[in-house]
Amino acid sequence: MEAGGLERLLVPMHQLVSWGAAGAMVFGGVVPYIPQYRDIRRTQNAEGFSTYVCLVLLVANILRILFWFGRRFESPLLWQSIIMIITMLLMLKLCTEVRVSNELNIKRRSFAAADSKDEEIKAPPKRSYLDFDLNYFWHWSKFTDYVQCVLTFTCVTGYITYLWLDSSLFVETLGFLAVFTEAMLGVPQLYRNYQNRSTEGMSVKMVLMWTSGDTFKTVYFILNQAPFQFSICGLLQVFVDITILLQVYLYSYYPQKPVSHTAHPASTKAL
Repeated sequence: MEAGGLERLLVPMHQLVSWGAAGAMVFGGVVPYIPQYRDIRRTQNAEGFSTYVCLVLLVANILRILFWFGRRFESPLLWQSIIMIITMLLMLKLCTEVRVSNELNIKRRSFAAADSKDEEIKAPPKRSYLDFDLNYFWHWSKFTDYVQCVLTFTCVTGYITYLWLDSSLFVETLGFLAVFTEAMLGVPQLYRNYQNRSTEGMSVKMVLMWTSGDTFKTVYFILNQAPFQFSICGLLQVFVDITILLQVYLYSYYPQKPVSHTAHPASTKAL
């Protein structure tokens, strides 16, 4: 009787633990960005945060959702991608508004066709559809331009996936690209810190949460036998997080001489 009662007690406990782990997977990924979002909103300064982090996560999670259509993995991972895409769009919206408000004299750049009503445009643009310049990629002046870029990428990759969905090689490659792109999440921030020779403006809490979350996520992948791409790239992501934490230590205790930058979108003042 005691063994049977213990077993009946363990079953709901196991269920609760499973639900808790699933909930942590769905919402845990957005938690690191809460302190960074609050810091940017409070200081009205987004120079320390690289919006290429948003680009990396948007691409990774869009590809992961497309991968789900070819190989159905656990639904918490799917919902995590949806929640993360919404979160990154909110981060982009805030960073764009802050940057534009702080740099009123900056020349307006857009992904789509330039607006002929823009006060800075004296004549209609020669290019009828795209005001696209690689030098200003992901440095646009309006949030809607980022949305248009994301929608364009989603439509193109979605159509390609639809055409090749029956190919197992394509599906597995898509899954690898999704998780490998996410594993590169910290690289833009790593490079931004290296450019600045400082981690000032970056939320250390965000990186600590990255590290703990990525460690939990990697263990979750391994224990739940997720596709092997997830586990390998999860380990790589943890390595990048630890490297950023080493930058925090290095630049705090051994300050580096700042590198001079020109007022160019690729500089530290650009998002």
